[in-house]
Amino acid sequence: MGVCFIAHRGYSGRYQMNTDEAFLQAVRHGSDGIETDVRVTADGVLVVNHDDTVKYADGTELDVGTSTYDELSKKPILNRFTDTELHVCTFRRYLEICRDGNMVCFIEFKGAFTDEKINEAFQMASDVYDLGMCSLQSFDFDNLVRAHAAFPGLQIMLTCGEYNGDVERCLEYGFDIDMHYERITDELVERFHEKGLKVALWTANTREALEACLAKNADYIESDFFSSADGE
Repeated sequence: MGVCFIAHRGYSGRYQMNTDEAFLQAVRHGSDGIETDVRVTADGVLVVNHDDTVKYADGTELDVGTSTYDELSKKPILNRFTDTELHVCTFRRYLEICRDGNMVCFIEFKGAFTDEKINEAFQMASDVYDLGMCSLQSFDFDNLVRAHAAFPGLQIMLTCGEYNGDVERCLEYGFDIDMHYERITDELVERFHEKGLKVALWTANTREALEACLAKNADYIESDFFSSADGE
């Protein structure tokens, strides 16, 4: 199997990140998978949003963690790319789009998740799509450990901007790595591959960055622009 191209927050180089539109366009663009960021609303709904606040077309913002889903979804969000009226996207809707497009799902948990929400997220992934097509990413190592205990067959990846002690823990636990392409060394890639572990690199948004990721023999390349249709 060759490198797998993951649309970072959907086709976010051309469409508003983490929205239905960006996810659907990633499928049409020829990506192999889609990455998204998952947060929990005040009333427990799993939604996708990178920042801790949602920015709206009218210039206002709401905090995800202290607002209900109804409050968050009442008005259109800021759309910097198209004239489409967009609203906060749920995690379930992301899974449905990935299922229909046969996409690999990179699911990044933002912040610490409770056991209840870990179980809810991946039971939903199993019910809506296929757990075997999903991968959990998080900067929070505890999220990874508890998700692995609950779902032993789930692919687990530490996300990190640069090398830290949790990278070594991944090698001990058998977790994959999701790392900034400029911070990972050839030696570290080789160490993960020697243990049969996968390496994902982010975010390749220039031709030079893409070539650097390919030269490092990444298993996954995350990009706002490139896909399997135009990345090789």
